[in-house]
Amino acid sequence: MTQRPWLPHYADDVEPDLGEVTFSHLPDMVRASGHEYASTIAFTQCMPNGMNGSLTYAQVDALSDDFAAYLREVVGLAQGDRVAVQMPNCLAYPVVAFGVFKAGLVLVNTNPLYTPTEMVHQFTDSGAKALVVIDMFADRLPEVLPQTSIETVVTVKISEFFPPVVAGIIRMVQKVWNRTLPKVTVPHTAFQAALSAGRAKKSADALPGYLAGIGHDTVAALQYTGGTTGASKGAMLSHGNLVSNTLQMIQMCGGYMRPGVEVAMTALPLYHIFAFTVNLLGFYKLGARNILIPSPRPPSNLKRAFENYKITWVTGVNTLFNALLNERWFLDSPPRHLRASAAGGMALHEAVNVRWEEVTGTPIVEGYGLTETSPVLSFNPFGPNEKPGTIGIPVPSTELKCIDDAGNEVAPGTPGEIAAKGPQVMLGYWNRPDETAANVVDGWFRTGDIAEMDADGFFTIVDRKKDMILVSGFNVYPNEVEERIAALPGVLEVGVVGIPDDKSGEAVRAYIVAGTDAPTEAAVLAHCRETLAAYKVPKSVRFVDELPKSPIGKILRRELRAEAVTSATASIETQGRELS
Repeated sequence: MTQRPWLPHYADDVEPDLGEVTFSHLPDMVRASGHEYASTIAFTQCMPNGMNGSLTYAQVDALSDDFAAYLREVVGLAQGDRVAVQMPNCLAYPVVAFGVFKAGLVLVNTNPLYTPTEMVHQFTDSGAKALVVIDMFADRLPEVLPQTSIETVVTVKISEFFPPVVAGIIRMVQKVWNRTLPKVTVPHTAFQAALSAGRAKKSADALPGYLAGIGHDTVAALQYTGGTTGASKGAMLSHGNLVSNTLQMIQMCGGYMRPGVEVAMTALPLYHIFAFTVNLLGFYKLGARNILIPSPRPPSNLKRAFENYKITWVTGVNTLFNALLNERWFLDSPPRHLRASAAGGMALHEAVNVRWEEVTGTPIVEGYGLTETSPVLSFNPFGPNEKPGTIGIPVPSTELKCIDDAGNEVAPGTPGEIAAKGPQVMLGYWNRPDETAANVVDGWFRTGDIAEMDADGFFTIVDRKKDMILVSGFNVYPNEVEERIAALPGVLEVGVVGIPDDKSGEAVRAYIVAGTDAPTEAAVLAHCRETLAAYKVPKSVRFVDELPKSPIGKILRRELRAEAVTSATASIETQGRELS
């Protein structure tokens, strides 16, 4: 067992261990909230123009029962079968997700923006037999379905559960004005028809039977990783993983998360593990009201939600917080009821952290986790023990340590790969025993992230192991360089990668999205020389209109590297033609 120097640094109202988990599985936890907060609004979907619809806890509970019965009694799926779900944040999402769990099936979250190639890979790899898809993207199905084992398709409208008149307006705008509704040309069932069919077949006696034999070690979801090192693979997250991590996150926040009171801004996609656990499961367990934003881009899509609802919590990534801080409407009228915000998914830049607190008068508390860990591993404690700039300390009942390449724990203050152990660590990778064995060693999951632990047990991310740049034998961590450049006035976003270099092996390149008062390349380099060792200073700077991002807004360094290699190859070919 590792040393636990973080134990004295939990907040006074936070126990360091989780204790007994009394919920048998996810449906057990979901039903408990559905009954306790029955008349409370659970989810409100807010469109960019302010049009909205809502569902109470009782409605979500009953409707997800209907959908569970549909999947088992009408479709005929068996316990453990996989159901792919491909939709943005909308009122149908929690009904479907909870229905899949209540049916004893396995949820396969799928990005609605996936290309047909990506869809085929995920559907075939998971062996999904059914698909619930937003109808806006159903035009891909004729190409995709014949290559998969999917036999049942349920289509969902973005306006499900909205008042009829409002839903009709949204539908008309999609069809006539935006032309974003392709004709669905494959056999399918409309969501409301599926619910009606399930309701007709629903039996109070049958519902518990769907969960017979399901416990903490049963797979609940296949959550696919981003595929940064090749084809994406499904992390097998169990009922115990997800229930435990939900409770760990709530316990870590202590009195800052108040049962039955909070109003959470859910702008990050629920199909991503961060919002899935923290917002969908965590705030639902608390009896909070989730304000669902179908798309946070552009950031003005959040304006009406902030105006119309008393938002107390915001979860996001660095790019989301930074984008809001560059919106005049947000600066002129910051949210008045906000208590706290939680950041994850990527490094929170110090400049963004400081400015957010200046503008809103509330803290962003940074946490850390991965898809494979459900995801939360660490969180900064609220109150005087917080250490801004770190990812905090392990959440209750979690062990973290930094190790060298041989797997040995390194001394405090020494960079090493984070290894994690706890009830939230996945069962393994779906159908990939070799990958599982390589990444989970003696019960410790090796994260691929480099960090340092200080004497108090607080961890600071240095960078992704695979993103590290090797310049003439010296390690350069992109996060550090990005942090320095982000502090320059006029820099909106920055991504730093390593590019091939004949002399030093690799060289540092910065890609910058600038505002109206853009710094020059010379100013960027001069600033870096003042604050960084010479080998860390970018050799080149590129100003771009935008940076490639994941669905949650995380900057995709792999795409920047690919662009750099492509540019270099094109340059060499051009020079070759000129010489010939």
